[in-house]
Amino acid sequence: MRGSEDQTRRPRPAKRDGQGITLVKVVITGLILLGILIIIILISLSLGPAKVSLRDILAWSIGHGALDQQAWMIIYKIRLPRILLAGLVGFSLSLGGVVFQALLRNPLAEPFILGISSGAAVGAIIGIVFGFGFHLGVPLLSFMGALFTVLLVIGISSRQGGLESATLLLTGVIVNAFFTAVIMFFIATTSDSRLHSMLFWLYGDLSQSKYIQLSISLPLILIVSGIIYFFSRHLNLIVGGEDTALQMGVEVELVKWVSFLGISLITGVVISFSGIIGFVGLIVPHIMRMLLGPDHRLLIPASAIGGACFLIAADTLARTIISPSELPVGVVTAFLGAPFFIYLLKQRGSQWTQS
Repeated sequence: MRGSEDQTRRPRPAKRDGQGITLVKVVITGLILLGILIIIILISLSLGPAKVSLRDILAWSIGHGALDQQAWMIIYKIRLPRILLAGLVGFSLSLGGVVFQALLRNPLAEPFILGISSGAAVGAIIGIVFGFGFHLGVPLLSFMGALFTVLLVIGISSRQGGLESATLLLTGVIVNAFFTAVIMFFIATTSDSRLHSMLFWLYGDLSQSKYIQLSISLPLILIVSGIIYFFSRHLNLIVGGEDTALQMGVEVELVKWVSFLGISLITGVVISFSGIIGFVGLIVPHIMRMLLGPDHRLLIPASAIGGACFLIAADTLARTIISPSELPVGVVTAFLGAPFFIYLLKQRGSQWTQS
């Protein structure tokens, strides 16, 4: 009974190449999702405490109109960098969810389960406590905390025979619990003003978005995404079992190491700029798997672009629902993600686990 339950909880392997997707399907799906992404970006640009006409934005975006100085400053200096950063964060977290669910063969896995988010949060809190700025100091320390956590978890989990998925998950849970205790210690021993900054960042904060953050994160995200997509066929085989993948010529340990390090690095980078934002890597990959199937050649780009769409929409809701105040975007994703998590637990063996 237990073996059959585990089987229903794992993502099913994709069909073999002869029965799988085509390049045309990947391109068409990607273009459709990119079109949806552009529409969401344009709508998000028009929403906020200061109203800017969507018609004016459309005309400006295609070069057939001009915005007044105030509207241009609001869009270009405030909303656009925030929207673009939200897209990169959602892209990275959703990509991470797809990869960790495949490598760990656990449909509920996402990068946060390895403690990367709490490690990044510890670094950020140290920066806040010691008075570093959010433009460089706090993100840098946050990234260093995430990188340290990645190396720590992988180092503890490594055995002579390589990385073990169960050991990796257990180590992540333990490290996450430890860093959560460290976070609570800092919160309990700091002043009220610093406490507010910490709590807001811990639940996801995109209000400090700058173009310099985009220039730092975008090249790394593109490089890692290309490497991960190169491994998409390998991930299809690994989902079916590591022994089977080895028999098919896949260097499983190499794929694991490169994927874990790559995804962990880009997750650490985006967390250092955005704070802790949960459930993106859980919700979007499962929705895309329901709609498009389990083949990672299609699932990886669809989930990544879908993650960008999802987080831009969630952040737009976060900054407009109680305007002129705003919510941390992590609160919005948690409101959406917690019921979805319960739904997944109750839908064992349903369409989301089917090939």
